[in-house]
Amino acid sequence: MSEYEFTVSLRIRHPTLDPLTISAALGMEPQHSWRAGEPRRDATGATLGGTHRDSYWMGRLMREPQLSGEGVSVESVLSKTLNQLRRAQPFLEQLSEDGGAAEVLISLFAREVFRIELPPDDLAVLGKLHLTVVLEVHPHSPLTAPPSRSN
Repeated sequence: MSEYEFTVSLRIRHPTLDPLTISAALGMEPQHSWRAGEPRRDATGATLGGTHRDSYWMGRLMREPQLSGEGVSVESVLSKTLNQLRRAQPFLEQLSEDGGAAEVLISLFAREVFRIELPPDDLAVLGKLHLTVVLEVHPHSPLTAPPSRSN
């Protein structure tokens, strides 16, 4: 099988929850967050008009994209992440009961065929933690430029 690059993030949406509460419950800082009712803003901080309908919190579970290889894979990072999130199980259960949603976003970047195998134990933990898995597949790597076309 070929190598692939990947990143893993945790995303949470909730009708009203303060992102600071999410950070405290998870023991993690977000990369992006906003609270329901706050003004919408663009990347520069300029107001876009309107307010956010829901609260949003997104934290990277990896500093940068990783190349799969010996000991590093989506499966190993997911397993490690689930072990860390087990301590937040009561919070994640309450989040779901209150109308919120949490998901593990796995972004994959590859040029060739590869496979990912999620073991039953990890799938069971995902269910217990009320976590959805989102696989986002990209046709090329973020760390290498796509091949240039010659005219």
